[in-house]
Amino acid sequence: MPKPKVLILCTGNSCRSHLAEGILRAAAGDLFEVFSAGSKPKGAVHPLALEALKEIGIDASHHTSDHLDIYLDQGITTVITVCGNAEQACPTFPEMVNRYHWGFEDPPHAQREDESELDAFRRIRDEIKLVFEAYAAGYREAVSA
Repeated sequence: MPKPKVLILCTGNSCRSHLAEGILRAAAGDLFEVFSAGSKPKGAVHPLALEALKEIGIDASHHTSDHLDIYLDQGITTVITVCGNAEQACPTFPEMVNRYHWGFEDPPHAQREDESELDAFRRIRDEIKLVFEAYAAGYREAVSA
């Protein structure tokens, strides 16, 4: 049986969606094919997103910033939006069974007065990690029951 395909969307496909893609792939790559895209992709993954993932042992250097349209005919069964704009711009995918929205702050704009820009990426990464690892664990439990 082929693995379900999960697409994680945000507007720019440069930060949050890549953090989530890397984390979900690390947590459940044996269960899902995981992709990310954006409604208005910036064309590159933010270097601090790559650094934040690298710090937890995830190599995302191969990630690319893609438009969501390239996935419309790819058999995507689950779509997860990680920002409000992507949720509003999310089209209906022909084979979509599940759609979730888990909003997170945009790391480049989430820096608090007492933290560095990298610390903001780390904080958002850790929030995303909690949610996506819980999702992976719940799915794993459901399919093994």
